[in-house]
Amino acid sequence: MDRSSAGFSGHYPRSGNDDYQPKDHAASSSRGRYRHAPVRQWGHPPRTTPGRNELYYSSAACSFQHLQRRSVNHAQDFNNLIKQEIMDGLVNQSDRIGQRYDGRHHGRYASSIKKYTSAAKRPLNRAEQSHLICFLQNFIATPGWNWLSLTTTLHSFTSAGVFTPHNPMDERVKRTQAALLSTLLDAIIFKCNQASHARNIAAQGVANLLWALAKLVDNGQEQTPTFNGAVAALLPHVNPQKKQFIPQHIVNLLWAMAKLADYGQERTPEFNAAVAALLPHVNVQKANFTAQGIANLLWAMAKLVDNGQEQARGFKEALATLLPHVNIQKGQFIPQHITNLLWAMAKLVDNGQERTPVLKEAVAALLPHVNAQKNQFNAQGVANLLWAMAKLVDNGQERTPELNKAVAALLARVNAQKDQFNARGITNLLWAMAKLVDNGQERTPALKEATAALLPLVNTAKANFNRQEIANLLWAMAKLVDNGEDRTPELKEAEHSLLPHVNAQKDNFKPQGIANLLWAMAKLVDNGQEWTAGLNDAVAALLPHVNAQKNQFIPQHIANLLWAMAKLVDSGLEKTPEFKDALAALLPHVNVQKDQFIPQHIANLLWAMAKLVKNGQEQTPEFNEAVASLLSLVNAQKANSKPQEIANLLWATANLGELIELNVFTSTFKSLVYRISENTQFSQQEILMSLWGVMVCCARLALDSNAHKNNVLEKHMDDLLTRLENTSPDNEEDQSIMIMAASWLGRDCPVVRHYQTNISKTQVDFRDQLKSSIPSLKIEEEKSLNSLPPVDLLLPDHNMVIEIQGPFHYVGGDFKTRKGSTLLKIALLQKAGFEVIEIPVNRLWNQDLMKPYIDQIKTRIGFPPQEHGSVPLKRSWADAAYVTADDRQPSDPGYLIAEEHSKEQTGKPAKRKKTNSQ
Repeated sequence: MDRSSAGFSGHYPRSGNDDYQPKDHAASSSRGRYRHAPVRQWGHPPRTTPGRNELYYSSAACSFQHLQRRSVNHAQDFNNLIKQEIMDGLVNQSDRIGQRYDGRHHGRYASSIKKYTSAAKRPLNRAEQSHLICFLQNFIATPGWNWLSLTTTLHSFTSAGVFTPHNPMDERVKRTQAALLSTLLDAIIFKCNQASHARNIAAQGVANLLWALAKLVDNGQEQTPTFNGAVAALLPHVNPQKKQFIPQHIVNLLWAMAKLADYGQERTPEFNAAVAALLPHVNVQKANFTAQGIANLLWAMAKLVDNGQEQARGFKEALATLLPHVNIQKGQFIPQHITNLLWAMAKLVDNGQERTPVLKEAVAALLPHVNAQKNQFNAQGVANLLWAMAKLVDNGQERTPELNKAVAALLARVNAQKDQFNARGITNLLWAMAKLVDNGQERTPALKEATAALLPLVNTAKANFNRQEIANLLWAMAKLVDNGEDRTPELKEAEHSLLPHVNAQKDNFKPQGIANLLWAMAKLVDNGQEWTAGLNDAVAALLPHVNAQKNQFIPQHIANLLWAMAKLVDSGLEKTPEFKDALAALLPHVNVQKDQFIPQHIANLLWAMAKLVKNGQEQTPEFNEAVASLLSLVNAQKANSKPQEIANLLWATANLGELIELNVFTSTFKSLVYRISENTQFSQQEILMSLWGVMVCCARLALDSNAHKNNVLEKHMDDLLTRLENTSPDNEEDQSIMIMAASWLGRDCPVVRHYQTNISKTQVDFRDQLKSSIPSLKIEEEKSLNSLPPVDLLLPDHNMVIEIQGPFHYVGGDFKTRKGSTLLKIALLQKAGFEVIEIPVNRLWNQDLMKPYIDQIKTRIGFPPQEHGSVPLKRSWADAAYVTADDRQPSDPGYLIAEEHSKEQTGKPAKRKKTNSQ
């Protein structure tokens, strides 16, 4: 999903159009020691200048100053820059002057490389970089270099792409590149640590160096100890210089720190102090920022927040200062600015920024420009914009005509640019489309075409996806399928190409990734995904990490994980020791974090608990405590629950049956059922789930002689069935629900259900023993009475039903706590006039155990039992397995204690769809 993931999360998309390449800003300032251009044009020094007549300058190098004023032959110009006499002259200059050499000529040469790439409008290509690196083997910074030379050299080489890693790269080139960078970084650290030199660091130098370091890591440079040391050495110089920074410096510095933080820079006290020192100056300088500056500042602030920056007063004031300028300067933003701004606002909102009127105005001001400039957005811009719009919509953005036009304009560009999307772009696009559809976006032809264009690229780029992208992609595909996307061969191939990478990267997934992946796999299985070896391996690989990271899951993760685990088990996943450990690790966190769950979480969690119970979950203290914690929240959150959530809550509460104390059970239903009649938006499926739940509640009340009967619940049952009168569900379980409701209410039901029967060996053995004891007794098997689910044994002459109950009919198979489906079947039979005797299967495993029950039945039908101290059935079903002859109550029907015997006999809902959790 999310950072979801996404999501999910969510999903964590990065903007690639986020770097502010300064416009030769080393030569643009007019303040301090940089009042003169720090990098002068490469030319002959005056002969009268001492120490400046030793360096040889080629005429080709001298002529470089004219490059930007004429048409150029780039190959010729580059060759002129790597003539051996140039390097000989630089080395000679450094050797002759020694410690007094300030490095200015090296800086000028570095600047000439940058100017060459500026004229070519591109960084050095791989071949040029290789030639240049070899040429620079003797390019060494010495201790005498001043700050201007160091700043100019590192900034110019970085801007020109001298240090950008290429793959593949010759090992000799790689070593020389590393040595060159190291010599510059060591010199910077040395200067920063010398108190006398540190005083000479100008504001522009600090800004340029930190920008260069951030750009290096953004271009793929490894963050070595030397690199980190240089960052750490420079950060303390931001605060002392804060009043000297011009707007461009502030922009570059905040961009640099945001970029460094995004690549794992530790948020040290010095780092935090630097950010805190700069933020107030955003407000002071607000009138002087250009359109590009505003875009980069908002991007930087959004990225800082995304990496843990606290939104303190200074941050909020800076944000409030910048947002109005988006509207003011809306006509000056180029496509890259529009992308960065909408991405930034989406990311800020996703991290808790309130959608204030000024933020809404800023978004509204930009959206028309997306459509107007649609043909100018590159592939990365298209991906980031669609991600931003999906995230804004997910956080409450109204789907205005302008937003719809912008989405439509961008979707059309996806197919046109499909060959240009990298792994991150593919991920962001599929995540965005899944999120838009999940929030009501119509699946237009353009959206379908965009999806179809992207899915084959997943397989092509499978080796390039990182762990976050794998999680988001699987989440997106699961969400698209859940919203109607066909499971095409391309989709299946994309799924199968990603699953092996889950196992390969299992140790690298963060809590959100684990939650999103398990949710996605559960949702795919719920929508028809086969249980392949790859899917089994992926699930098995992730489960141990649930336990390992249990303390890092937020409420949404806990809800998604438990929903996913319940769904996977319900779809056939074996409950391995790893599964049980993961479940045991999560359950205590339900109680700990109960106050942070929103209505959707509560509904999904209770649904998950009920599904786990359906599949044999034991009643541990942690499980029971989790159920109790969630039920206590239902009434408090009822006003905010959606129809689907209400239906899930009613179904889940009903399914848990006697696990829930009767007063809590009935009060939960009373707090929810009135919402059903108030809301006409319930789908057919939600009505069926709610109807089943209300029936179970009525059944439980009917079976308890001390309970207060509530006709209001039956009225709700009648209303719900009426709303289904004109429907004819093809699902057999849904048909059963309608039949049972009609039977309870004494109404005709147009639906006819044909039940499959399957007689268990225990049932056959008991029938034979009963027939042997009473040869004249008429016994019918698997009889459907009043179109209800078949009963095990029917004694038609005595209007008696015998149900042989296995552990499936009890919560956790404890032979004590009946499930809702069990309660409903017994109550329906009694309401139809039958006496029901429930016999626990664990009491029928041999003839000696059967005899007491056979004698009890003889007593009930007036056939005298033999004298052998038989054990009768007792109405208090919880004690049925332990009663003695003194407890005999011949007039009372027995109660069940049971397990499923090779078939599911009850009218419970089967697989219920739509318990969304993303």
